Amino acid sequence: MARNSKLLQAKNAKNDEFYTQLSDIEKEVQAYLDFDPDVFKGKVILCPCDDPYESNFFKYFALNFNDFKLKKLIATCYVNSPIANTQLSLFAHEPVNDRTTKAPHKLVVTELDDYNGDSAADLLDVQWVLENKKNALTRLESDGDFRREEVTKLRDEADIIITNPPFSLFREFMAWIMEAKKQFLIIGNKNAVTNKEIFPLIKENKIWIGTMSMSIDMLFSVPDARAKEMLETGKQGSNYKIVNGSIYGRSSSIWLTNIDHGRRHQPLSFMTMADNLRHSRHKEIRGKKNYDKYDNYNAIDVPYTDAIPSDYDGVMGVPVSFLDKYCPEQFEILGATQRGCHDAIPDTKKYDDYWEVKPDGTPTGSSGSKTNENANLVGNDGKKNYFINKKGKTVQSVYSRIFIKHKKD
Repeated sequence: MARNSKLLQAKNAKNDEFYTQLSDIEKEVQAYLDFDPDVFKGKVILCPCDDPYESNFFKYFALNFNDFKLKKLIATCYVNSPIANTQLSLFAHEPVNDRTTKAPHKLVVTELDDYNGDSAADLLDVQWVLENKKNALTRLESDGDFRREEVTKLRDEADIIITNPPFSLFREFMAWIMEAKKQFLIIGNKNAVTNKEIFPLIKENKIWIGTMSMSIDMLFSVPDARAKEMLETGKQGSNYKIVNGSIYGRSSSIWLTNIDHGRRHQPLSFMTMADNLRHSRHKEIRGKKNYDKYDNYNAIDVPYTDAIPSDYDGVMGVPVSFLDKYCPEQFEILGATQRGCHDAIPDTKKYDDYWEVKPDGTPTGSSGSKTNENANLVGNDGKKNYFINKKGKTVQSVYSRIFIKHKKD
């Protein structure tokens, strides 16, 4: 095993010790089945970051192997499973300290019959397959890193890749998938959608947000040691949450996919600009004469998705959370305020001659270049840091924005 494997290092990182709940997988996958009941029929599914003894991804698709009419289910493991040899002793002839389940391995399911005669194909039958068909579980020759040749060959064989990859390697993992032009359903951090490697794929409608709302933070199972650390050092509600006595890690995560679902084809209804300015439920909009225009982009600021004016033909900057409501038949995505993501909507000025100031007027020591390419509005609301130049002009940056336009009929 390669001692310096970045994947193994990432797997040991605290932020990567998050394991997806079965209920979240079931809820998300059901939406794709509702849209296309045959979405998995005859397909090979690869879970390349999933110890089959711990992964709820493997458990879910194994339980539904026949219902989904899968052709094959493959899971690969690159870390030791702390429970594998306490639940199953797959190869009794192997030394305890050198068992296949303690080394990087792959598990392949090609059929799931009622082997144990209980009138249901279930995880007990998967256990029977493992215990009685030794070729179903084999050691990997490498350390199990998804970029290794043997795992990449499994990727090439697969039709769909489904997993929760290590967040610290998310961009590399996404590139690995896109290189092979595979369908996928994976979990990533919300911040990933605006980085320069991922956002262009969203802009070009090659990938999109899953069916779960971006406003919902996911809860993940965590190892006991990590749970203990959260209790000692974390803040409940932000770092973790206790549900029925169990500790779950909390993460601002989303589903990303290129498998179609019905939600993304549901157009949104909006009021006109005039009606928004008169009747919007948002005080930042209601009563204004006009929508604010950015100081450095030729676009108006729309701070809430439901405040998008239906009759505005120009460029609008909307919150990143717009993406889970994005209908490609209704809107065109033009860019984002992330550097390197707005060539079609270039910024019109820089702020190198400005400096950053706290709400109380105290300089922070940072130059105005810090806000270059952010979406900036003229003024100072007195609530957060702002930027000022020698002439006394002030600007403040808003949160990250996605630039969009209505599509014309």
